[in-house]
Amino acid sequence: MTSPAIASPAERDRPGLRGPLSWVIAWRFLRGRRSRLLDGTARVALAATALGVLAMVIAMALMTGYREDLRRKLIEGNAPVMAQSLIPGGQDLSQQQRTALEAIPGVVAVGRVAFAQGTLSLPGSGSDSLEVTLRGVEPGGGQLGASAADLGVAADGTAGAVLGSELARRLGVSVGDQLRLVVLGFEAGRPRFRYRSLRVSDTFTVGYAEFDAAWVLVHRDLVEDSSGAGAMGLYELTLDDPDRPAGVVEKAEEILGPDFLVSDWRLLNRDLFTALEGQQRALFLILGLIVLVSTFNVASTLVVLVRDRMRQLGVLGAMGLSPASLRAIFLTYGSVLGLVGVLLGAGLGTLICWLLTEFELIRFDPDVAAIYFITSVPFRVRPADLAAIVGFALAVNLLACALPAWRAARVDPATALRYE
Repeated sequence: MTSPAIASPAERDRPGLRGPLSWVIAWRFLRGRRSRLLDGTARVALAATALGVLAMVIAMALMTGYREDLRRKLIEGNAPVMAQSLIPGGQDLSQQQRTALEAIPGVVAVGRVAFAQGTLSLPGSGSDSLEVTLRGVEPGGGQLGASAADLGVAADGTAGAVLGSELARRLGVSVGDQLRLVVLGFEAGRPRFRYRSLRVSDTFTVGYAEFDAAWVLVHRDLVEDSSGAGAMGLYELTLDDPDRPAGVVEKAEEILGPDFLVSDWRLLNRDLFTALEGQQRALFLILGLIVLVSTFNVASTLVVLVRDRMRQLGVLGAMGLSPASLRAIFLTYGSVLGLVGVLLGAGLGTLICWLLTEFELIRFDPDVAAIYFITSVPFRVRPADLAAIVGFALAVNLLACALPAWRAARVDPATALRYE
């Protein structure tokens, strides 16, 4: 009877493999004839590993995309660095201070802004007034960049305004329509309502629900006059690299002194982004358990392989193959099986994330967008996240293969040759 360790004529005709003996034998086991049980176990292990990695890639891409998209939209609506006067009634910058701020490396522009609350309605429509946030800007300044024509006053006295796209939709207005604005201001220390007529000159879309549904861009002078607060002493610094505001904040504090509070977008939203980063780390660990469980399918495949190739192991041991080499055979087998599953899951996960983001397949209606702050869900796969997922999956796969490989190395050749 021909020994199972001797290759068949078809196998002898295949091109020879070169490399360490353990790799060659492991490759023979991967390509050779296997039992139905071994084939089924290997397919299950491959699919389980791929699904576990797929889930981790999509989940990490969701958290990364959400955090980065939220950061980008916050910066688009506001400025990376803000300076607020601490003197009651506000304080305007001197020309020398403003020039010094504009000379800081990385600063693109310095602009004064003002905020106020009010209500907006379409006259004669019978619809309810909507609460809005007035953002008073200098023409051409700020992240949204409303032009002088957009904010100018027409011959009939109506001031131009740029509305968030969702706010314009809810009001049912388009460019050229006139709106009625009511602002609660103060005069001589007493509250007083002020009424203004606005003309819709344009709309903007940031993708941040709060901005698109409630913000109105008008000229800064209109906000300060309507609120009765005068110069509010709030300035925004636009940067060429919003992700690095720290150096600008330090230099701005030196220029402005103790009369101004200088902060950046990271400090203002620190709690939010700290919570999101913590949630992403927790999600990585939780989904990592899925990958950990899936690797036990690879380990079970090795157990079946040891039983299936028992007589061949006996022949190899009798021919002088060391236990270390036997262990390397099964570690190589399990590592290759796990690697294929990990790469398959990572590739499919990256493709699914691209499709979901490119075609915005997951979108929120306005009410839900107001809760999550975004209108569509972005999935962004960072190389660092992908490397961490692949590295983690391969590491736990190798650990899961260690015990079956160790047991295979302890097989007694005499016992294995008698195995049926």
